Amino acid sequence: MKELLRTNDTVRLSWAQALLAEVGIESIVLDHHTSLVEGSIGAIPRRLMVAERDHRRAGALIAEAEDELR
Repeated sequence: MKELLRTNDTVRLSWAQALLAEVGIESIVLDHHTSLVEGSIGAIPRRLMVAERDHRRAGALIAEAEDELR
């Protein structure tokens, strides 16, 4: 697994996961429970992970989608 995104923004994280799922790229969120335990003060960002083989494609997809939103 390789880190694709690190954020405290749960909306961005959910959006990215949905976008990846639409094209068949599996992802997993790490540090979700740790972030909740620390009180959601933002000290511990959550990490969106994808398989190493999907990392380049997933990164390009996220970047392209973010550009379209601007």
